[in-house]
Amino acid sequence: MRTTLAAAALMLSAFAASAAEINGPARVVDGDTIEIAATKIRLSGVDSPETDQLCLDAKGGRWACGVSARDELVRHVGDKPWSCRVTGTDRYGRSLAGCTVDSEDIQKWMVRNGWALAFVRYSHAYDQDEAEARKARAGLWAGAFIAPWDWRHRNKQTVVLGAASVPTNAQEILLGAASAAGAPSPECTIKGNMNRSGECIYHEPGGRWYASVNMDLSKGKRWFCTALEAEAAGCRRAGGKRVAE
Repeated sequence: MRTTLAAAALMLSAFAASAAEINGPARVVDGDTIEIAATKIRLSGVDSPETDQLCLDAKGGRWACGVSARDELVRHVGDKPWSCRVTGTDRYGRSLAGCTVDSEDIQKWMVRNGWALAFVRYSHAYDQDEAEARKARAGLWAGAFIAPWDWRHRNKQTVVLGAASVPTNAQEILLGAASAAGAPSPECTIKGNMNRSGECIYHEPGGRWYASVNMDLSKGKRWFCTALEAEAAGCRRAGGKRVAE
């Protein structure tokens, strides 16, 4: 009986932790990841472009759409406090949560304005908002892009989404990162590289091996804007501990 009660208490404790409320000012890591105090939070039900992801704009020009998605979220929310209800954790240890700012569903706003997609693998809560964004050619939908979940594992069979009038070589362009040799923006200069064991290692400017990492289009290489963003993607710092440790 005592063992049963102890097990039940542990289950209730785990449930309470997974359904916790986290409130306060947030630092936006990317279009679907924020940090409140020491807690990394992945916005649930949506998927936004990676900060080194390349898209095409309405005129067919190359565009660092992941950086824009992040910046639009920062601009929309400003310094207002967030309120997030945690429902679980992802494989990287981030808290999964639905978040609001001034009672506005932030996931819904991102999808409706074309800065994120409904993450249909896990939720259909924002399908209608995505349909509205597509119809209005809002945000990403004005040009051409690859769904974030496909871009992370992209190949020549990857489907290109967006407006119909895109260059014939759109897929070839979109399969690359925002820049093959240079960072997508002056603030996104951390290099992510895969070692021989398949582990993702990130290198910060000034680091011992930073200059030797060639940022070509090899599988697994990508740019990050912050160390926290790199760690949220499952990478570890070269020769050192994670930021969170």
